[in-house]
Amino acid sequence: MFIDRSAIRQLGFSLIEAVVFIAVLGVGLSGVLLAINTATRDSVDPVIRKQALAIAESLLEEVGSMPYTYCDPDDPLAATAANAAACTVAEAMGPEAGETRYSNVTPFDNVNDYNGFSMNPIVDLSNAAITGLGGYTATVAITPAVLNGATALLVSVSVTGPRNTLVVVEGYRTQYAPNAVP
Repeated sequence: MFIDRSAIRQLGFSLIEAVVFIAVLGVGLSGVLLAINTATRDSVDPVIRKQALAIAESLLEEVGSMPYTYCDPDDPLAATAANAAACTVAEAMGPEAGETRYSNVTPFDNVNDYNGFSMNPIVDLSNAAITGLGGYTATVAITPAVLNGATALLVSVSVTGPRNTLVVVEGYRTQYAPNAVP
């Protein structure tokens, strides 16, 4: 009896096919495990970044809520001056002598008083350290700007956290009410 070998179906895998399958599966599995390992190792970073962002946004809001006047708000002409030349005490970048963020007597009273301000560690308005924020630092930089023809200040708040996490938020403060004093 004669058997036609070409008519017989071959079943199963060859040794070469099995080795290629194992190699491809190993490479794919190692890639997935590497991604999971990286995600697990860096899973705490979003918390650090969110905390740094919350600090930066809070400080930006504090600075932006201050008046932006022609004169220093302590100047008796601050409420009536039509321009900076009409002031007895013109407002300048940085705090005036004796002003600090933490003083009840002579606190920061204008946006540009915060220029060059820094905190390390992060503290509240009474200068008390805030628990859990010892590893963060914050700095404020203010630069004059013109925004659609209007006088403005660019307020830039930088916060550095653990693992050298850096968050920078910026905002403009326009001089829409130059005679509004606190």
